[in-house]
Amino acid sequence: MNAEVQETLATKEKFIVCEGNEAAALAVALVRPDIVSVYPITPQSSLVEHLAKLAADGRMSADIVDAEGEHSVLSVLQGAAMAGGRTFTATSGPGLAFMFEPYFRTPGMRLPIVMSIVTRDGITPQSVWGGHQDAMTVRDVGWVQIYCESVQEVLDTTIMAFKIAEHHDVMLPVNVCLDGNYLSYGASRVTVPKQDEVDAFMGVKDVNWHAALDPLRPMAVDPLTGGSGGKGPAAFVRYRKSQCRGMQNALRVISDVHEEYGQRFGRFYAPLVEEYRMHDAEIALMTLGSMSGAAKDAVDEARDAGKRVGIVKLKTFSPFPVAKVVSSLNKVKALGVVDRSVGFRWNCGPMCQETLGALYRLGHHLPVASFIGGLAGADITVGHFHRVIEQTESLLHGFAPTEPIWLNENE
Repeated sequence: MNAEVQETLATKEKFIVCEGNEAAALAVALVRPDIVSVYPITPQSSLVEHLAKLAADGRMSADIVDAEGEHSVLSVLQGAAMAGGRTFTATSGPGLAFMFEPYFRTPGMRLPIVMSIVTRDGITPQSVWGGHQDAMTVRDVGWVQIYCESVQEVLDTTIMAFKIAEHHDVMLPVNVCLDGNYLSYGASRVTVPKQDEVDAFMGVKDVNWHAALDPLRPMAVDPLTGGSGGKGPAAFVRYRKSQCRGMQNALRVISDVHEEYGQRFGRFYAPLVEEYRMHDAEIALMTLGSMSGAAKDAVDEARDAGKRVGIVKLKTFSPFPVAKVVSSLNKVKALGVVDRSVGFRWNCGPMCQETLGALYRLGHHLPVASFIGGLAGADITVGHFHRVIEQTESLLHGFAPTEPIWLNENE
């Protein structure tokens, strides 16, 4: 890791060479949080170590709470968020499982906490390596989930996540998901925005306006609802309906925030779905996270060989961008979905499961194959994606797999 800040003579932009965990920490410092609560776990540990160093060096003024476990980490932040604080944490794998109770409560209380999930495969069997199983397991809890492809995208998306979470039409917690090992420890050159530019982008802080721990404005937070002893089921329904509305509003807000960020900083990302070489594609691959780079290389090589193939890369996974996914796939004849996790109920990948639901909902009939690879830190190479392209092509000729295709099974 080269942590020395340099400046290009032409643009005066600051840049460093760093890993994804450090990029996330730098982004957090730039948004000036009030409270950061942490507990280390592989492959997230260096992220919170970088945050502690930033605070110790006087480069971040947030109070850091080193809690005794992940359940306490998120409980601390709930209190801080209700008191109007801007808050952040990060976790991975079993740490996410340990904080599940407060994790489940956070979106219901509409608290705009930002948390990095440095994604890690599930246990058991034991694994401390990257995979999407932890984040996918909690995809229906009610947090916004955004996935990153590169270290630069980790930094930029982490900054944007705070503005998305705190938007009054959203007011929901946001997970920024970065692939364990491949992004958490992968180093690359990263452009770092200037503090005054980030301050201007974030605007005046107005973190919490609907609930507050304020002795001059007492209120009940998270009251008993439903049944015959509480405020009745109608109140519970209103809570849930409002939460769902916030999730759908997030699709618009995510797009607006990405556009504003691109205009200010010159780095534009497809906020919901990125289309790569899809203009005349006959077949498409669907990807998520850092695997997308190898997929793009394979598609470039396949295009040179005359194959009409493209990529639909999801960035926003929750809320699932149903209409955008279907419009991106509207003209293709076959689809191969590559997941880095397992959806046990459907015997396919979770992204494949969500895509099948989106296609059915909008009446779009398309043959789809589920590919599962990259579990427990395994690489998904250009060669693997050539195999995905070949087997997706075979869907055009009647191949109809009833099982997922496991990319690393014999390696």
